[in-house]
Amino acid sequence: MTFETELFQMGNNTGIVVPEGVIDALGAGKKPPVVVVVNDSYTYRSTVAVMSNKYMISFSSEHRQKSGLRGGDPIKVDLTLDTEPRTVEMPLALAQALQKNTGAAARFEALSNSKKKAHALSVEGAKTEETRQRRVEKVISALKSD
Repeated sequence: MTFETELFQMGNNTGIVVPEGVIDALGAGKKPPVVVVVNDSYTYRSTVAVMSNKYMISFSSEHRQKSGLRGGDPIKVDLTLDTEPRTVEMPLALAQALQKNTGAAARFEALSNSKKKAHALSVEGAKTEETRQRRVEKVISALKSD
């Protein structure tokens, strides 16, 4: 489904408002996983959310930087249902810690992909081994207490 709009911005939040007719035409419910192609040149995967009675797709600062787009810019959007499995690349240290703790591993697997990704990026972004280990321990602790 293709449509034209402006990149919506409210404060620091930027996103794509999706017309209700597009959501209906996708036929996968109110919050479908989608592949988003903007201006025929920038592609990413996301999920439609409902915010303030509008269907929205987030357009993060990372996407703005990579695409060169800003809030208010006119855009052409092409949406297709995302039927590919969502996976998160696991840092080795986190994967090893989860293998040692099956309870935490089961809880990790039950998390949404966005929460899994947040944990993985936290560990991956550590600059020192000490920080990486501290972050792994924090993830495991949080999973044990849920």
